[in-house]
Amino acid sequence: MKVILKQDIENLGHAGDVKIVRAGYARNYLLPRNMVEQATPGALRAWKNSEERRAKRVAAENAALQETAKRIAEISLSFARKVSEDGTMYGSVAKSDIVKKFAEKNIEITKDNVRLPATIKAVGNYEVEIVLKTDIKATVKVAVSALSQEA
Repeated sequence: MKVILKQDIENLGHAGDVKIVRAGYARNYLLPRNMVEQATPGALRAWKNSEERRAKRVAAENAALQETAKRIAEISLSFARKVSEDGTMYGSVAKSDIVKKFAEKNIEITKDNVRLPATIKAVGNYEVEIVLKTDIKATVKVAVSALSQEA
């Protein structure tokens, strides 16, 4: 099925690209989520006509995301978790914890933006990648420390 991408889709393409995808993928995933539009001759003409407006909007959006990426790169997050006597950490630091910390700093990101292969289950310093758009990324430093047993 031939479709026009309405937004950047990782591993598929950028907004405005015309791609051929499997019919089931388009029908069951992309179309219900309003990520693509079926590439009919009329739809292709409409996309060509609105290309200039869309380019300006995307440029402004990218500038805002670049600014957010700079703010994210300057931030370091710290978490304190209880640790047993043998050094095993109770609980972990997950994507949702990172999203909440950013919300406290008035930076809106989603769990999908956080590239964390697995939850952090050990005390130490980590670097976590935040992907705002396929080509706009930032790295945040995350420090996980041991919480004293008295607390």
